[in-house]
Amino acid sequence: MTDARAAGDLSGATIIAGGRVLDPSRGVDVVADLAIRDGFILGTGDYMGRLDSSAARVIDASGLLVVPGLVDMHTHLFHTVPNPDAWAGENSVPPDAFSFRSGVTTMVDAGSAGWRNFDYFRVTVIERAKTRVFAFVNIASYGMLNDIIEQHAPDFDPDATARAVARNGDVAVGIKSAHYWRPDWASVDRAVDAGEKSKRPVMVDFGYFMKERPYWRLVSEHLRPGDISTHCFRGPVPTADEAGRVYPYLWEARRRGVLFDLGHGGGSFLFRNAVPAFREGFYPDVVSTDLHVQSMNAAMMDMPTTMSKCLALGMPLSEIIAAATFRPARAIGHAELGTLFPGTAADVALFGIRKGTFGFADSVGGRIEGAERFECEMTFRNGTVVWDRNARAASDYRTLPGNAGIREGEYLIPPVS
Repeated sequence: MTDARAAGDLSGATIIAGGRVLDPSRGVDVVADLAIRDGFILGTGDYMGRLDSSAARVIDASGLLVVPGLVDMHTHLFHTVPNPDAWAGENSVPPDAFSFRSGVTTMVDAGSAGWRNFDYFRVTVIERAKTRVFAFVNIASYGMLNDIIEQHAPDFDPDATARAVARNGDVAVGIKSAHYWRPDWASVDRAVDAGEKSKRPVMVDFGYFMKERPYWRLVSEHLRPGDISTHCFRGPVPTADEAGRVYPYLWEARRRGVLFDLGHGGGSFLFRNAVPAFREGFYPDVVSTDLHVQSMNAAMMDMPTTMSKCLALGMPLSEIIAAATFRPARAIGHAELGTLFPGTAADVALFGIRKGTFGFADSVGGRIEGAERFECEMTFRNGTVVWDRNARAASDYRTLPGNAGIREGEYLIPPVS
């Protein structure tokens, strides 16, 4: 396959050569070269066959998977407030410390901030990160500050939440309802109301599962097409019957357009639920980490590990890449991301898939084995190398100029013998 732009000028381009280019957004799966320049994708094709000295750089991607930069749709990033034991605080993480080394170029904060403190979150995190950061605005006014805030229904204000989204329309991609433990539907329904007012999707972390509001009613009656049920393989989610058949309500909710997000986290992904679902082809629409302090060094680890678990469970490779790139991008209203379409931002990730015997854990200590594991080799953000595990973009040190590493005005003065 050759893109229309492949016949153009290559001056100043970077050629990612000879990798397996997998772009589910366009149905592309081919061993080819990918060209980028000035922060944008030029195209896919046989660039090396007509390469000349005008190309700025060639990256050898032989044996590697070349995919769009990953979009992690469920993270917690409001780390700039010193609140102990809170996702709006010390449980959140700095985005740049975890993104690029995992092949992630876009992160979405899942409601750490609410309509009262979203502007502070924006100024202190979103606008300072090199990672592209979007966010859901929590229907709880101060977001995930503490449990009391998330249960205080009088402060679930759809109008104020919608105004916060409008005020931050370039980065606010939806509404979040989370951790609600009362027996009514106040958190969910007011979040949906805010979603209607702001014309944005709603993500629901169902919190404590109550007999008065069963999970099947959430996805069958309360969520709209395009809304997202995160932690879809959490322990209390009724996934399959005793014979291992996925319950019909899940298939029907998917047909209605409800999206199911894996949202691994520290306690929200169980093989007991995932194995029968994956066996029957009920894969998550979106693969995400629910990255935070309590999950980053536990079973979840990172996006490549979470994707590796999906591979071990039998989810096809192209489905995994789709669920980590263009599907979450479309879910948050940014279809220009998660793709290698010519003219889009050159967010690109290169992965090796190691062969061997690997162990993977779920959130409660369950273990499975897999024969393959994703490893991020290289990440480009807007065409700039931001992660390079094996120095593919570096040069032999002997070819560097003699003054490399010496700032103007500094002098290398050898000792007098």
